Amino acid sequence: MYNDFNNIHVAALPRHLKQYIVPQHYERYTAIDHAVWRYVMRQNYSYLKEVAYYPYIKGLERAGLSIEHIPDLQTMNDNLSEIGWGAVAVDGFIPPAIFMEFQEYKVLVIAADIRQLNHIEYTPTPDIIHESAGHAPIIADPDYNNYLSYFGSIGAKAMFSSKDYDLYEAIRDLSVLKELPNSSEEAIKKAEVQLDYCFKNLGEPSEMALLSRLHWWSVEYGLIGTLEQPKIYGAGLLSSIGESVSCMQPEVKKLWYNIDTANQAYDITKAQPQLFVTPNFQNLIKVLEEFADTMAFRRGGIEGIRKAIDSRNVATAVYSSGLQLSGVFTDVVETGNDEVGFIKTIGPSALSFENKQLPGHGKDYHKDGFSSPVGKLKNNEKSLEDFDEMAWRKIGVFVKNEVQLEFESGVEISGTVINLVRKNNKTLLISFENCRVTQNNELLFKPEWGVYDMAVGDKIISVFNGHADKDNYEIIVASNNDTPKIVYDKKTIDLQKIYQQIRDIRIQKNNYENLAHIWRELQQKHSDDWLAPLEILEILLHEKIQITLAQEIRTHLTHRAENENSFSKLITDGLTLIDAPEIKLVVH
Repeated sequence: MYNDFNNIHVAALPRHLKQYIVPQHYERYTAIDHAVWRYVMRQNYSYLKEVAYYPYIKGLERAGLSIEHIPDLQTMNDNLSEIGWGAVAVDGFIPPAIFMEFQEYKVLVIAADIRQLNHIEYTPTPDIIHESAGHAPIIADPDYNNYLSYFGSIGAKAMFSSKDYDLYEAIRDLSVLKELPNSSEEAIKKAEVQLDYCFKNLGEPSEMALLSRLHWWSVEYGLIGTLEQPKIYGAGLLSSIGESVSCMQPEVKKLWYNIDTANQAYDITKAQPQLFVTPNFQNLIKVLEEFADTMAFRRGGIEGIRKAIDSRNVATAVYSSGLQLSGVFTDVVETGNDEVGFIKTIGPSALSFENKQLPGHGKDYHKDGFSSPVGKLKNNEKSLEDFDEMAWRKIGVFVKNEVQLEFESGVEISGTVINLVRKNNKTLLISFENCRVTQNNELLFKPEWGVYDMAVGDKIISVFNGHADKDNYEIIVASNNDTPKIVYDKKTIDLQKIYQQIRDIRIQKNNYENLAHIWRELQQKHSDDWLAPLEILEILLHEKIQITLAQEIRTHLTHRAENENSFSKLITDGLTLIDAPEIKLVVH
């Protein structure tokens, strides 16, 4: 059930975005999940306070996050509302355009799932560590959160191609498979082959592909400051206890963030070989503005319509009159001077003005598409949208009069005028009955097809992704596949119970005598687990009890760190934290 968390930004979300919101289901988090959160947050606290750009700990507190437990969205919203943002839970991956729109409305999308213990350092799948501990803390910086929202407003308009969507699905499928504990090597290999195919056959990158790269190298993996001593602000780095350390090594090349950064592709499933540094957040906005000036929503024209056709998805073209045509564009007629002369959509289409659908011109009425000329009448220099009633009468355009119009593009329209639609002293639409539309003797519209609605506008001044009035035009953009939910086997459920016992002892500060029994059970039944022994050792040392048992566990962990490369750094970092001064960050 939808919940606005008493947050004005969440409550203000349009209907088409609210369909992506899912319950957090806080009760589904296991004790292992909370232990994973706690380990990552303790590591972040220890390390990121030195290398994060924004005071990381202060940011965590302002966002309503605790080291001790996974955050609940109500607490986060209570805190985020004070800095002008909100947060909602979504089901893992959502399409890039939708993600951008949430960002525009100053709402963080939080993937409610959390990474598995075997992917504790990094997961390519969105999870609550990345979304909340990565994005939320730095939002408290006003310059950054303004950039984030502005990026969302630009990104929501970006044109994307059908191949972009194939790539999005391939990345999503591989990421999910890598995170699920029981995925077969065969399934992962198949997904890797599909992803490689999509990368190699992407063709010319779309606006969304290029903009996603700018987003990745700033919002997700951005550094700020100097090339020699940068600080971390990207959420992907802030939430990865592996890459937040490795990214500072000289092997990872540091480059300046500029418009050319859009040419650098990335692989979400691998560590990044280079990162980009911005001297300040104002530079991010400068680069974004520079890129936005190349986009169809600012340029319009024949280039914009061609991008809409290539996308094979719903897009909106804006006439110079202000009329907005939304649909799947299939055809464009070009004039001799590289201007748009005629455009056509197929399937459900709609007409809007100032992002509000015109009465009677929704997708049900224009269910088979829409087509109309663009431009001036032949031998008439005045723009049609600027004609007033007297000017229209002069050329015979008034209700119940039969008229013939010839456009510079060669399109000819003959029929009886039945209606004119005007807004803000601009003519938007003229409707005809008994209408025939031709171009160079090609019949484009027949009288028996019914009423013909002719859009009015000298030029196409803007083209952008999606529908002008999204709440009146349902667009299916969600993935066909929900993120699979993990089904735990009996052994894992037994281990979760052990973690819960350890957690209860630490929080309640009693029953310490049970720790020895828990340790023996771990050795007998879960000898491959490394995090639970660390948690037991932490309790023993901090409470200064059972010194012999503590020495035994430390010896065991040290031996594993020395002999098991896959756990060496995780265990060593855990021991270092245990020996450090106690970390406290609890938000109530």
